[in-house]
Amino acid sequence: MTFPFDTRVDRPDPVPQPAPAGVPVSGMLNKRFSPEGQSAFAARFEAQKIAFGPVVFQCVRYAWKRGVLQSLAEAGATGRTVGELAASGRWSAYALKVVLESCLSAGVVLLADGRYVLDKAGWCVLNDAITQINFDFVQDVCYQGLFELERSLDEQRPLGLKTLGDWPTLYEGMSELPAPARSSWFAFDHHYSDTSLPVVLPDVLATAPRRVMDIGANTGKFACALLTQAPGVQVHLVDLPQQLALAETRLAEAGLRERAHLHARDLLDAAAALPGDMDVVWMSQFLSCFSEPVILSILQRAVEALAPGGQLLILDTLWDRQRYDIAAYCLINTSPYFTALASGNSKVYESGDYIGLAQQAGLRLVTARDGIGYCHSLLRFARD
Repeated sequence: MTFPFDTRVDRPDPVPQPAPAGVPVSGMLNKRFSPEGQSAFAARFEAQKIAFGPVVFQCVRYAWKRGVLQSLAEAGATGRTVGELAASGRWSAYALKVVLESCLSAGVVLLADGRYVLDKAGWCVLNDAITQINFDFVQDVCYQGLFELERSLDEQRPLGLKTLGDWPTLYEGMSELPAPARSSWFAFDHHYSDTSLPVVLPDVLATAPRRVMDIGANTGKFACALLTQAPGVQVHLVDLPQQLALAETRLAEAGLRERAHLHARDLLDAAAALPGDMDVVWMSQFLSCFSEPVILSILQRAVEALAPGGQLLILDTLWDRQRYDIAAYCLINTSPYFTALASGNSKVYESGDYIGLAQQAGLRLVTARDGIGYCHSLLRFARD
């Protein structure tokens, strides 16, 4: 099945740009998502879309997961009536009317002469992997927990996490997440990172490092890729014990365990020192798990772990450095997940936040590269 319109946003990665000395770099100092000159009537309509957003989400998800959208796709441009759909016995006429009318209001389907036809947004729900992964992540991981967002923001604790398990933060329970939250979380995390890792390996190896420390090693995917690419490199993985157990299994299965060194650390503990003499310290989609004071503490310890001439590389999804509004929108609206479920006090940051904290830790921005994979940027730092 193919899209009836062009959805490609592929583009070559830009050349790394030197950062202005001593000046924090921000990709979007001024930004708005609403069209300039929007009328008050149009703005009021947009406000109602926000108010009923959770309702529309559930109706569209039902239409997708229960096969209604697929049935309309198979009907093509002629579409199907509620009666024709109900005749299959798969859905009641009542359910179809409730769900399809909501889908109509969202532009997922259109209605012509009493016949429902799949519209462009419906094609995205049926075919676009990112849309489907985002749907599953919001439903299976976030939806129930976000009811506690208000209290979580006030108390800076992930009070919605109780919908998934009994842990202080999501990270202690990652290896025990129940289904389907576990598969949806990893699909969400890996879909974005997997497109970036092959692209950035040359960046990591650009200074011919011997010892690379991967802070926030997660399941060891990056370590495996790097060890496979660079036979002379030793990789030091730093994470919680539960995560390192998953990484060790992956490394052993790949036959790469010998050049991997595991360091169990709770990085919320400011006294937890890091192994030293590192040529490269690597952090991928990691710092967004922490509050700004903790990020500063981690960066300070990472600076102490660098060998002379060593560099620190941060690969992350920075909402202000996105070329397209759709990417910035998705990233900004991932932040409430961090509040209500992950940690209570972290978010998807903008680049100026990281750069300012890195400067406080004694680092200098060397280059910033955007457009990596779907939505990643790579910030390269050296010691002052």
